[in-house]
Amino acid sequence: MAGIGFELRKILSRRGYTHLLEAYIYAGVISSGPWLISIVGIALIGMLSLNLVVPKVFLQQFQVSVTYLFVFSLIFSGAFQFSYVRYIADRLFERRTDLVLPTFMATLLVLTLISLVVAAVVFFGFFAEMSLVYRVVMTSSFVLLCNIWIAVIFLTGMKKHREIAGLFLLSYVILTILAIALSDYGADGLLIGFWFGQVLLFTGVLRLILICYPSHDVFSTDFFRRLREYRTLVGVGIFFNLGIWVDKIMFWYYPPTSDPLVGLFRFSPIYDFPIAVAYLSIFPGMAAFLLRIETDFVEYYQQFYDAVREGGTLDHIQEMRNEMVWSIQQGVLEIIKIQLLAMLCFFAAGGYVLDQMGIPRLHHPLLYIDLVSVALHVVMVSLLSIFFYLDAQRTVLKLSLMLLVLNALLTAISMHLGPFYYGYGFALALLVVSTVGMMDLNKRLDRLEYITFMLR
Repeated sequence: MAGIGFELRKILSRRGYTHLLEAYIYAGVISSGPWLISIVGIALIGMLSLNLVVPKVFLQQFQVSVTYLFVFSLIFSGAFQFSYVRYIADRLFERRTDLVLPTFMATLLVLTLISLVVAAVVFFGFFAEMSLVYRVVMTSSFVLLCNIWIAVIFLTGMKKHREIAGLFLLSYVILTILAIALSDYGADGLLIGFWFGQVLLFTGVLRLILICYPSHDVFSTDFFRRLREYRTLVGVGIFFNLGIWVDKIMFWYYPPTSDPLVGLFRFSPIYDFPIAVAYLSIFPGMAAFLLRIETDFVEYYQQFYDAVREGGTLDHIQEMRNEMVWSIQQGVLEIIKIQLLAMLCFFAAGGYVLDQMGIPRLHHPLLYIDLVSVALHVVMVSLLSIFFYLDAQRTVLKLSLMLLVLNALLTAISMHLGPFYYGYGFALALLVVSTVGMMDLNKRLDRLEYITFMLR
């Protein structure tokens, strides 16, 4: 578990507020950098293209099409996201690095074939009014993104955060330039620029994997033969992604809150813009999360399990467990404080941003509740990460399924109650899941020695 934790500890070892700020910025860039780069890149294309007098309908088609590509490729590839990374972690623990590249290539092949069939059926069956270029680019982009999510989460698990952030930055700079250069061709030109950027990004991450894990074999089906061992994580990947996005999907297909655009695609300007602005506030909380989890928590986590494996005394094991609990408490508290500060800053500036987007002031309160949702989202992600460290897969599955069910149910109720209650479904679902997660974490940490010795 070295990697980024080692780099952060090295920065923090140099005393002073400047180095502390450097550590937070570094952690923020590698944790939420790709997310922010993606949002800013797509928004920048829209603003610059609009200045080039590209008809607004083409910009809407482009931005909504890309949003659907992101959302459904994440959900579709979710079955492999956590399960494959855990499979690789187990093989690396066994020092079977020869299986990394062959199983990765086999996973990409299976995912490519399945996603290609699904995307072709959707875009060639339900988007007949769009050009052939649009349908081909959308189909291939969906396949590319499904593969990119697997490659990126694999590299994230291998602690290649800095390389991922650099590749995202490079590809989205080129993507933005190409999309603007091709904007004369409308939505097709913008999407071609996006497609080239994704090709560059996928090529970069694939090259990085080939360099890190060379192998004489090309394909291996070992992962699929062992897939039953990771079925819990298959469910986590599907339910977690659906749980995060189900409220947005419901607002897209609820006629009073959405407008049709093209084919099956609808969009909800009332709901989409505030949540997009709110998620820009995720940077400070994610920086605090990564900094604390990958430094204090991981250090005591390693010492605790080293003591267990190497026959440490009971007093030492309990001391390390207590230190680990303290680091978790301090980390979660710091995440909450920093995210609250970011939330207050966006409270002050968010109204102006929505005014510039043309969102009526009636819907400005939606931004405020979305900012609360983002803060709770960061807390939930930190809790799930700790559960993953403790190998509490069933707990993560329970929380992910709970998020999906509660988000869908409470969002439906908020829709029925009217515009004043929009956004409360997502926020309340995250609040309940985070609260249950904290209670479960307390129970597990209280019984950690028993769980470690008796149930393994």
